[in-house]
Amino acid sequence: MQLRYAYRIDPTPAQRIALAKAFGCARVVFNDALALRNHAHQVGLPFITDAELSRRVSTQAKRRPERAWLGEVPAVVLQQALSDCTTAFRNFFASLSGKRQGPRMAPPRFRSRKDRR
Repeated sequence: MQLRYAYRIDPTPAQRIALAKAFGCARVVFNDALALRNHAHQVGLPFITDAELSRRVSTQAKRRPERAWLGEVPAVVLQQALSDCTTAFRNFFASLSGKRQGPRMAPPRFRSRKDRR
């Protein structure tokens, strides 16, 4: 016999604000990482390593006044967004080379605020 439970999360207004900040920061970090890697590819530079990407997108960005709000969320959120970007590129390249089974994948896309999927 298997049991199944259904839970519904009903965050308080303060929790909704915290979640919105976390999701927004993750989207911005993912888009910045994607833009840096795409720019490096277009210019002909080597693939940016994960450590260099983390340093540029999260560590140095927090120190700039226009991106100081990235420091308001936990660092785990930003690191996971970078990890998601890296995984998307790995899956794309594995798909191109034939190491990944199934249909070919498209390159990673920018995340949008308006995408409700």
